[in-house]
Amino acid sequence: MAKLFTEREIRAVAIFLPLAGLLVAALVLLRPKADPEAAREAEQRMEQRADSISLHPFDPNTADFEELRSLGLSKYEAVSLLKYRAAGKVFRIPEDLTLCYGISDSLYRQLAPWIRIGRKYAIAPRTYRTTRLVAEPLAPEPFRIDTVSARYLQAIGALSKRQAEAFIRWRDLSGIYDLEEFRACYVISDSIAEALAPYLIFPERPLKPTAAHPVELNTADSAALRSVVGIGEKTVLRILEYRERLGGFCRVEQLAEIPGITESNYEKILKQISCDSCKIRKIDINFADPKILGRHPYIAPRVLRKLLKTRQLKGGWSTAEELIDDNILTREEAARLAPYLEFGSSAE
Repeated sequence: MAKLFTEREIRAVAIFLPLAGLLVAALVLLRPKADPEAAREAEQRMEQRADSISLHPFDPNTADFEELRSLGLSKYEAVSLLKYRAAGKVFRIPEDLTLCYGISDSLYRQLAPWIRIGRKYAIAPRTYRTTRLVAEPLAPEPFRIDTVSARYLQAIGALSKRQAEAFIRWRDLSGIYDLEEFRACYVISDSIAEALAPYLIFPERPLKPTAAHPVELNTADSAALRSVVGIGEKTVLRILEYRERLGGFCRVEQLAEIPGITESNYEKILKQISCDSCKIRKIDINFADPKILGRHPYIAPRVLRKLLKTRQLKGGWSTAEELIDDNILTREEAARLAPYLEFGSSAE
């Protein structure tokens, strides 16, 4: 009778089986053990809500543990809110509840319709905790939205420092002329808008520029530039930045030098703007600091190096023509730069 396995196969199996057993044992021993602390924490977080939920108006500044539980908060969430409050934090607007660790966005959306902030804690309360940003906040009075400072918005308790600074940047860029535009700012919640609405004084909306009343490029602020059809928010910033580096516009055609202004927009913009070349800021080529010269968009690094070297040797110039004669500027470069230059008396 023939054998089922050869002796060689039997020896191979005898060697393999113990090795396989050792491998299985090693995998069992090396398997990470469950962390009991992590398990307990997960259990806390996954803890079910109270059996009977009764949604009703409540003030997160005064609600106790049992009331929070009855509103549907888990023990973990209720304790987190109480600890947040014990640390000196105050809920001044409903949205402040989202700052509390442990309160999820979905839970906030569930509670938001029922949140009622008491007068003691709302905007411009009579008394604050000593840990508040302003120890004795001001009571709000009517103020102009176009000139109000970030400090005042903090002082009346309307916004935090970061929110107030963000609001001022938004206002200066976009302009705010009615309550709807005030609400459009991303740091202004509905509750803040409602609280401040009685105190807001809005400026008159600027007229849309026309051929009869064009926007003057060198004196226009961000709101005036934004009123020009074809100039968006990003382009306003680019125009203001370029105007500062340039020293002002001497021709409306210089707008074409700014990135972001397309050919189609450029044609529309030209019909709505004007330029007063008397308002440009000039540079004394004979005495100006090298940093000031280097910031001007019409003075390239190559030109600046030659200019400073020649100025040190020669002392200065009297006309733009001399800059051409000294091979510092080409005729095209001199024509562009000449309106921005003045020539102080150089030392003999």
